[in-house]
Amino acid sequence: MSRRLDALFPDDISDETASALSDFLYQLAAACENRYYVQLRRYHRQQMNLYDPDAPWRSPPTKIP
Repeated sequence: MSRRLDALFPDDISDETASALSDFLYQLAAACENRYYVQLRRYHRQQMNLYDPDAPWRSPPTKIP
């Protein structure tokens, strides 16, 4: 790990503290996904077929809203 991450995630924490930190981070990620679900889904849908791997010089047709 880099020095910056070492300061954020020290090695000398208890098992209970490590578990609490992990639980908190999972809950934070879930809350973020719930809050921004529509935006995340829209972004991932747009990223799915950005190009044809057999013809990468072609781009998909742009959709007009």
